[in-house]
Amino acid sequence: MSLSVHPDTPQAGTLPSAARGEAASRETAGRGIRTRLFAKYVALFVAVVAIALLANGLFEVYFYYREHKASLIRVQHEQAEAAAAKIGQFVKEIESQLGWTTQLPWSGGSIEQRRFDALRLLRQVPAITELAQVDSSGKERLRVSRLAMDALDSGIDLSSDPKFTEAVARKVYYGPVYFRRESEPYMTLALAGARKDAGVSIAEVNLKLIWDVVSQIKVGERGNAYVVGPEGRLIAHPDISLVLRNTDMSGLPQVRAVRAGGGMPDVLSEAYNIQGQKVLTASAPIEPLRWTMFVELPVEEAYAALYASLQRLAIVLLAASIFAVLAGIFLARRMVGPIQALRSGAERMGGGDFSQRISIKTGDELEGLADQFNHMGERLQESYADLENKVEQRTAQLRQSLNELRTAQDRLIQTEKLASLGQLTAGIAHEIKNPLNFVNNFSAVSTELIDELNEILQSAAFDGKTKEEVDELTGMLRANLEKVVQHGKRADSIVRNMLLHSRQGSGEHRAVDINAVVEESLNLAYHGARAERPAFNVTLHREFDPAVGAIDIYPQEIARVLLNLISNGFYAAAKRKESEGEVFEPTLRAATKNLGDRVEIRIRDNGTGIPPEVKDKMFNPFFTTKPVGEGTGLGLSMSHDIVVKQHGGTIDVNTAQGVFTEFIITLPREMAAGDTSGGKS
Repeated sequence: MSLSVHPDTPQAGTLPSAARGEAASRETAGRGIRTRLFAKYVALFVAVVAIALLANGLFEVYFYYREHKASLIRVQHEQAEAAAAKIGQFVKEIESQLGWTTQLPWSGGSIEQRRFDALRLLRQVPAITELAQVDSSGKERLRVSRLAMDALDSGIDLSSDPKFTEAVARKVYYGPVYFRRESEPYMTLALAGARKDAGVSIAEVNLKLIWDVVSQIKVGERGNAYVVGPEGRLIAHPDISLVLRNTDMSGLPQVRAVRAGGGMPDVLSEAYNIQGQKVLTASAPIEPLRWTMFVELPVEEAYAALYASLQRLAIVLLAASIFAVLAGIFLARRMVGPIQALRSGAERMGGGDFSQRISIKTGDELEGLADQFNHMGERLQESYADLENKVEQRTAQLRQSLNELRTAQDRLIQTEKLASLGQLTAGIAHEIKNPLNFVNNFSAVSTELIDELNEILQSAAFDGKTKEEVDELTGMLRANLEKVVQHGKRADSIVRNMLLHSRQGSGEHRAVDINAVVEESLNLAYHGARAERPAFNVTLHREFDPAVGAIDIYPQEIARVLLNLISNGFYAAAKRKESEGEVFEPTLRAATKNLGDRVEIRIRDNGTGIPPEVKDKMFNPFFTTKPVGEGTGLGLSMSHDIVVKQHGGTIDVNTAQGVFTEFIITLPREMAAGDTSGGKS
């Protein structure tokens, strides 16, 4: 893609120095606009990319967090349940080994055999520290211990002891955890035989050996598992010193939640371990011992993968943002550059530099638009170069208008309306003479300036003249030509009014659609006003009654009346706009209405209005409020004659000074027999 804005070889159509200075200031403003547009495009592109990446990253982190959290919940619960199952299995194995000691009934000669079997059980199950056998009446018959002397037939009555009564009632009894010498945890396990006379075997189990089971449970790199009894005392922990110190864990929130009876929630909760470290914890009950297995994992380790993902996301987002900035700058240059080239070229052409050419090579609609601008510049340059011929043609037209004026003047002298107004006719002729003399004189001067300018432009070195002199000559030429056009328009207006007022007939009357006549007159007056005042704009409102239909009139005469009234409305709106600045919004309203055998036409403007002293005289011939030389005062008088005398209608005005003016015309649908002469007197 390439683009540039360059002038061709200097020729007709280039700007004078003042216009070039104005164009330079516009270029400076254009660069400011380009800067804002460029920054806006870059910021928009970066924002879109950053928002997309950030949204994607946040969604990814959110779902990854949920999945990671669910995975941690599942893993830790599985670990807690597996560890609880192992400990439960450990206790079940002890219970199974103890069960065969309750199978034989008591008899007098079986005590030694039972003692031998008990010693063998102590050797096979290291966790059992002491074993006592009680007969069916609750009397202790045998006690074998690792820590004390064996006792035979001690006769101790245990019939009311819970470990006997609960075992007889439920076949098995799990006693509470207690500590010997306030250091080692123990538990009582009592098992009743299937036979009524088999008695009960009571074993004291050293729970320190559960440490082997707990210490083998791995929870991450720094996590651990531990067992807590129903009273909140630590039963097993990888750190055996905590168990030996009879550590109370009931102060931990996770232990309190379990002891409260609700158990641990299904979601992972953050808590603190016995060392004060923040951890994620899960638990599982160890049935039927009413113990709880806890599994803990430090928060830093649990969320390490999540933190790493966030870091990677931040790096990716930063890299993508840098890439978005670079890509945004590249794309903004490609988008803003052609637009700025078009804007700069259009400003130069609008300032009169028709030799300006815009070069854009993008292969899209912008290139096509640049070609259209260049084509327009070529046509404007040709039109400017042909200005001399147009001036000569305009001069010839003005001379022809003078001849027509003289003919019209002869006709005016012959009419009945101007029989007694010879003195006023001389004044009108004097008004016409001055602008036409001005046209003739300035036409000659302009022709000489054009010839001299052509000689200068055709000379490569300007024949010793500076560019400022050329610009001065060009400015003088332009000023003279503007005066020629102005006075030509004045002469044309006077001629047309006098010719109109002096007519001897206007063709045949016929039935025409009055709405179409009003619409056509409105458009002609509007475009004529815009041609004379390019910067002038009026809002048009149309309220046409479709029931009006066709009426019998002289179409050309009624069109002249409507053009005159609508033009007066534009003139009044322009005067008020010039006095009130940009705050005022000029409007013009044309409306038709069916009144049965008559038709009503209203032309309303929101201009300066008409003073009362003017309203009473406005339809008199040669009455005008315009400055001397700008009008003859024949327009409203002619309109009155056409509507009233020729068509048998009425014309009236409703106005409020400084607010609005509204002309009201009523026309009969059928012209009277005496009104079909074309307005002849």
